[in-house]
Amino acid sequence: MTPVRILAEFLRMEAAGGVILVIAAALALVVANSGLAPTYDMLLDIPLTIGMGEAVLSKPLLLWINDGLMAIFFLLVGLEIKREVMTGRLSDMSSAAFPAIAAIGGMVVPALVYVLVVTVMGEAEALLRGWAIPAATDIAFALGVLALLGSRAPLSLKIFLTALAIIDDLGAILIIAAFYSGDLSGTAFAVAGVCVAALAALNLSGVRRLTPYLLIGAVLWVAVLKSGVHATLAGVVLALAIPHRGDPADSGESRLEDLEHALHPWVSYGILPVFAFANAGVSLSGVGPLSLLAPLPLAVALGLVIGKQVGVMAFAWLAIRSGLAKLPKNITWMQVYGVALLTGIGFTMSLFIGTLAFETDLKTEVGVRVGVLAGSLVSAVLGFVVLRFFTPAPDTVLEDPPEPEPAR
Repeated sequence: MTPVRILAEFLRMEAAGGVILVIAAALALVVANSGLAPTYDMLLDIPLTIGMGEAVLSKPLLLWINDGLMAIFFLLVGLEIKREVMTGRLSDMSSAAFPAIAAIGGMVVPALVYVLVVTVMGEAEALLRGWAIPAATDIAFALGVLALLGSRAPLSLKIFLTALAIIDDLGAILIIAAFYSGDLSGTAFAVAGVCVAALAALNLSGVRRLTPYLLIGAVLWVAVLKSGVHATLAGVVLALAIPHRGDPADSGESRLEDLEHALHPWVSYGILPVFAFANAGVSLSGVGPLSLLAPLPLAVALGLVIGKQVGVMAFAWLAIRSGLAKLPKNITWMQVYGVALLTGIGFTMSLFIGTLAFETDLKTEVGVRVGVLAGSLVSAVLGFVVLRFFTPAPDTVLEDPPEPEPAR
């Protein structure tokens, strides 16, 4: 299978996952605002315990989802980032510069918009911790919207959005590590350090079997969970240790790509919808249009809708103007603007950062969900409208060249 066909398969999976993600979020909203709301809350509060002897780990179901299942999601994100940097679209500086610079703008400006809004409204002291909520992009949701556009979203545009969103995810990972970690436990942190060293030793010694990496990764996850650094980052560290080079004795297959392909359906069709169902269920009782004017939801929504498009477009223009990057072939500025709007679909990552920023405050938790849902919905609709009605339908769509006929 050619690289373009592999990418096409990947994009189709992400698009389908985006549709399921929307359904899961909508179902959560319906359940949370129906007679099933008490059952929904009780389900998420069910305590689950695993352990052996005195080593016991007990958490409510919601935290197992946010700390456990999302670690697998971040493992997949880490695998994608490593593959792209080593052999993909981010391995060439000239190709990576445009989405990379645009992604930086799409993180910086939304954060500034959020800070500006909460400061002007006099809530900076209480709400400033949520500055990173509108800085993230939900790649599955965004690609799902692109899939609805058919030929008006050529492969080159999907590649641009994918590269931008992957870099955006890397920025979100760094933000979580730097700003949303708790007090460190020396013992647990030391165990995590030993695990990281063991993973590095496996990689450097040329071990290609996945089992040793996954076993050490499981211990690493528990250690990071107990250390005060957010547990999902263990998935990223494990991903960076998985070898990408193929094993000549095993048809040259890459263990990294094997694991990535194996995880994609589980993450797209399982983990992300479960996360959406568990985190998007906000009661809308007493919530009206004026509720969006409260400082927190307004700051989040404006960060996603205004900050994202301004940041991506401004930094993209500066990248071209300064000569640091070139506009990708077969992409117009109006299409770039449509993608900039779609990056305002924060959803999964924005909700996740919101749970880290305001994890013990129910009132702010509701504000985050309302702001993320509103901002993501508006961004999705605006992006779809721009790309559907204000960009020309391409005469040709990038496809694989025809396979040569076998010699007779």
